[in-house]
Amino acid sequence: MSENVDAIAVEAVTLHVGFILLPEYTLSTFSNAVGILRMANRLSGQQLYRWSLHSLDGQPLLSSAGLELALDGSLDDASEANIMLVCGGYSVKRYCDKALLEGLRKVAKRKIPMGAICTGSYALAAAGLLDGYRCTIHWENLASLREEFPKLDISSSLFVIDRDRYTCAGGISSIDLMLNLVASIHGHQLVQQISEQFTCDRVRTEKDAQRAPLKYLIGASQPRLVEAVTLMETNIEEPLTLDEIAAYVGISRRQLERLFNRYLHCAPSRYYLELRLSRARLLLLQTSIPVIDVAISCGFSTAPHFSKCYSDLYGKPPSSERRALV
Repeated sequence: MSENVDAIAVEAVTLHVGFILLPEYTLSTFSNAVGILRMANRLSGQQLYRWSLHSLDGQPLLSSAGLELALDGSLDDASEANIMLVCGGYSVKRYCDKALLEGLRKVAKRKIPMGAICTGSYALAAAGLLDGYRCTIHWENLASLREEFPKLDISSSLFVIDRDRYTCAGGISSIDLMLNLVASIHGHQLVQQISEQFTCDRVRTEKDAQRAPLKYLIGASQPRLVEAVTLMETNIEEPLTLDEIAAYVGISRRQLERLFNRYLHCAPSRYYLELRLSRARLLLLQTSIPVIDVAISCGFSTAPHFSKCYSDLYGKPPSSERRALV
């Protein structure tokens, strides 16, 4: 969590979140974010958060659902906000003109945390405000964002918090982002109460990846890579060797490794391992299957090896993951 937000939490009774709405912004993603703040106020009995809505020029605009919300003004009227979040939608690129980008840079000069939900990350990237930061965006836009901004560190996680930048993938991931923001300031007990009100089974973390068709993560120009990943996904319990995968897709093992390193930024063995561990985590969180059976069903021959690999990736052993649900 950003030191800026921590400092704000100490100095101010109420954290003011300003939302910058772009034309055709995704209403559901925005309302999910506001809903978490509202529930934090309700359950705490205090006004921990307040929020205001802004467009570039203060003029009303329509959401993707064709609804119009009352606004509190333009970007220039958001001077009291402690954090600003850009809310984008499907056609975000169309609205990232010079005036908007200059407006966002002007906000950034105030040295306050900034973030984005759904495709708002594109606007921050275009304004140069994600340079040097990790970030994420909705899976439909991952490949194009990586192509247009090749120097950015773009993750396929549900959300990313990197110092004073907060980005999420859209949909219900704005809930996850805001829950983690609230937890960093007001603690996990309040977040647990909020998640129960929203009937969330668990609070997801930055280690949770978006579930998206691979062609959207890397583009559609690498059919052999897509085929290799498909083989991995369908051979979890009895993992294939890399030589077998390479032979099935008709390339050499060296070519396979190059494809993974170039487009997925990791070795194929690492990708395969994390795929199996991700499947194991779902089983631990969503079923009562014994841990050893989870290990075997995900291609691990011994419980100690499974536990070590799991702990290395998620920071806790599988037994602790299961106990957290009780």
